[in-house]
Amino acid sequence: MVYYQKMTPTGYQQIEAEIARLKQDRPRRIKVLQAARALGDLSENTEYTEAKRDLGHLASRLRFLNKQLKYAEIVAPTTANHEVQLGKTVTLRFLDDDEEIDYQLVGALEADLAHGKVAYDSPLGLALMRQHVGEQVTVTAPAGSYQVVILAIR
Repeated sequence: MVYYQKMTPTGYQQIEAEIARLKQDRPRRIKVLQAARALGDLSENTEYTEAKRDLGHLASRLRFLNKQLKYAEIVAPTTANHEVQLGKTVTLRFLDDDEEIDYQLVGALEADLAHGKVAYDSPLGLALMRQHVGEQVTVTAPAGSYQVVILAIR
């Protein structure tokens, strides 16, 4: 059974851009490896070992990213802003400290709290999905429950 990973169109494009950057950098890394190999004795050649490891990491990252694209299900939100969906940005008020924060609901691979992106399948994301402006939602997280009010959806 194949499981598809949901992501936004922007997330898909970001992965494509990273693949392009890595492919562009690959020839440079191969030249570094060739130069290190030319230094001689490979058993004590730190430059060669590091260059080989770096090239292996690049290849591994490319395989990983290509699989993400292969199994991606791109989900674009509808234009209506009446309910929370993957790709939408919501303004929330956390009732425990009366703080207002904007979050965009994204796929798990795109999640980055520092940039206001929360995974749709996280405890917060699951609690928000399909909810509407003005609703008070209880989020059940591993560290405990808390409540938020949805102030805006865009």
